[in-house]
Amino acid sequence: MVYGAGLRLDKFLWFARLAPSRSLAQDLCESRRLRIDGRVVERASALVRAGAVLSWPRGDQVIVVRVEGLPDRRGPYVEARAYYTDLTAGSGALNADAATSSQDALLPEAFALA
Repeated sequence: MVYGAGLRLDKFLWFARLAPSRSLAQDLCESRRLRIDGRVVERASALVRAGAVLSWPRGDQVIVVRVEGLPDRRGPYVEARAYYTDLTAGSGALNADAATSSQDALLPEAFALA
């Protein structure tokens, strides 16, 4: 169980650059495809806290990230990347060298930037 300060899930996804816009983050939250610690999320206003594990499907893969901290704003990708850890199995987790070249690798296919 995770305790402490929280942030709206849609804001976290947008601030951490896991979604390209806040409205797409809200759509993902309300699609019932996203889970926090294994529980299905039904609304964008659900709170996420440091230590929580988020998961959602992307194609035939499931993206899994652990929240490491809560950002105060939407900053550059390199800064935002510090707020979560990629736990996706077999993805060769993003590292600092690949982070800038594949910044939308964790986005659901429908949200991937062209």
